[in-house]
Amino acid sequence: MLSDTVFAAYGLPGEPGSEEFWAAAAGPRSVPADGGGWTTLFLWRGAAARIGFESWSPELALRRWGGTDCWYAEVRMPARLRVTYRFLVGETAYADPFNPEGAGGDRSVAATPDAPAQPHWPAFRADADDVLPLPRTRVRWASERLGGRRTVRVHPAGGGGPVVLLLDGDDWLYLHPAMTAFDSAVAGGEMPPVTLVFLPTRDREAEFGCRPELWEAVRDELLPLVGESGVPVDGDRLVVAGQSLGGLSAVYAALEFPDLVSRVACQSASLWWTPGAVRSADPLGGPVGGSVAARLRERPDLSGLRIAFDVGEHETRMLPHCELVETLAERAGATVRTSRSASGHDRAGWRQALLRDVAWALG
Repeated sequence: MLSDTVFAAYGLPGEPGSEEFWAAAAGPRSVPADGGGWTTLFLWRGAAARIGFESWSPELALRRWGGTDCWYAEVRMPARLRVTYRFLVGETAYADPFNPEGAGGDRSVAATPDAPAQPHWPAFRADADDVLPLPRTRVRWASERLGGRRTVRVHPAGGGGPVVLLLDGDDWLYLHPAMTAFDSAVAGGEMPPVTLVFLPTRDREAEFGCRPELWEAVRDELLPLVGESGVPVDGDRLVVAGQSLGGLSAVYAALEFPDLVSRVACQSASLWWTPGAVRSADPLGGPVGGSVAARLRERPDLSGLRIAFDVGEHETRMLPHCELVETLAERAGATVRTSRSASGHDRAGWRQALLRDVAWALG
């Protein structure tokens, strides 16, 4: 029977679609693949569905088992991969009902058995009525330089200390529980107490391009408000943490605002960026290292900078851009840490690097 060759290999009993089968369903499940890597089984119960992966693989349709409500896909995965995914029924997205590892209400996180552990990050599923804790302190920021109003949440992990500015802060509040993870890392002695500042973004392309307005606003408007919030703040040791375009912005700030930013933790920074590249047919196809590499070739004095670079090891087109900037930053005098996460371009893979690299940046 096909069930013996497909589902039994993953330890699932009974006929596909039976109550016995669904009672044992837990996903995703992986088995070693011929030639290396893994074959991973994804299960969906109900109507026809597709599975969408974040940045790692194209969307694919699930297969139906006979006339049952069982839909499945066997997906070949490389060694060491952690990836965000969701099921798509029509235009509606759903988290995996068989997977306790969530990312917000409509996404889940899969990891191959050899992917490194991510201590401190709890399993969380918004669609399963889990309650994600949020910081109590809120700062209302009406920015003259950036325009508009935004709510910035502030959390003193371990009682507060150096400011850790988390770019794309809403993602770290509502998709991945950074507040809980930082609390755990501080309690475990893996970093000193810190004050987390979750900076929401209104227009990533505009705010995170290599422009000064964001960092002038952070320096002159936001940080004074945080200092007045009543949360303990050590303003002399600011760490900026950003991913993708946010990582680009963090590196830019270190280059152009060295009196403000001297500690950076960036994951998969968009170091391919040049003006207009985002809207080109092939954004990563321009000069290696983009505008940041061009700036670093001017040999600015980066002797006061501690900067941690991380990039997903499966982001093959990102690697040359990151490697060149890493080399040029070190030549300019920065203290540099480099690492590769078991992921593609995906917060699920970056999040352990976030904790580790913030701790390292603080020295």
